[in-house]
Amino acid sequence: MATYAFSDVHGHRATLERLLERVSPADDDRIFMLGDMIDRGPDPVGVLRICRELPGSTVLMGNHEDLMLTYLEAPDEGMNQVNWEMNGAGTTMDGLSALPEGERVELLDWVANLPLYAYAFVSGRPYAMVHAGIRPGVPFERAGEKDEATQAADDGAYAMGWSDDDLRAMLETQRPEDLVWIREEFWGQPTGLLDSDGRGPIVIAGHTPTPYLQGMADLPDRLPLDENGLCRMVMVGASAQTGGVADRWDIDCGAAGGAGFGNLLMLRLDDGQQTYEPVREGE
Repeated sequence: MATYAFSDVHGHRATLERLLERVSPADDDRIFMLGDMIDRGPDPVGVLRICRELPGSTVLMGNHEDLMLTYLEAPDEGMNQVNWEMNGAGTTMDGLSALPEGERVELLDWVANLPLYAYAFVSGRPYAMVHAGIRPGVPFERAGEKDEATQAADDGAYAMGWSDDDLRAMLETQRPEDLVWIREEFWGQPTGLLDSDGRGPIVIAGHTPTPYLQGMADLPDRLPLDENGLCRMVMVGASAQTGGVADRWDIDCGAAGGAGFGNLLMLRLDDGQQTYEPVREGE
């Protein structure tokens, strides 16, 4: 069983279909989709359908889904429409209006109930997954250390001093608005979750296309564009304070920017394999 993460498809259904065909995840694999399925690209509804039906998937709320729901809950509030439209709502509006009412209601109900976070333990490492990031320094109560025998009995649900309860407590104390919208405050400073031996949870997020990290992120591991000028994943924050481990991983590879700028990335957490699929013209 492998564990994958991807994010910020932004309506590029054809690109996502090619990526999934290349990766070919098994039915028992775990797949985390970190939000922003909709807006900007030509087929947001198609992306929603794929993500909803993807075996083994956990799909999170992104800020674009949040914008959509805010507008649909109060369409007469003028700024709700302006905020969504200025963020590329047109293709999503068109796609939803073309659906039969029953399917539209069912799809929107699914979106409205998406979680704001997820977590997983992979190869002895805890990972926290959110759309935008977390606010560093928010206090939370840890469950406490366990002895080695108890850790072993937990069958992998306790790693590097962190349990399910610890990860849940850390994420539940975050403001929902931060989980889907935060940017500079997250990428610009350490999370404080890793110790000096590099033990602790890595936070994986999208929301911020990796070129935006320049001038914002402390200690990015590489430039955000590959040899073809397309966006790629960037890991942030490796230092002596974190045992040389990057504590924040940005997997928003700019699909919102379209052809010539954006990739979709499928990241396999088990071994760090990165599979990229570029957005093509017209899709």
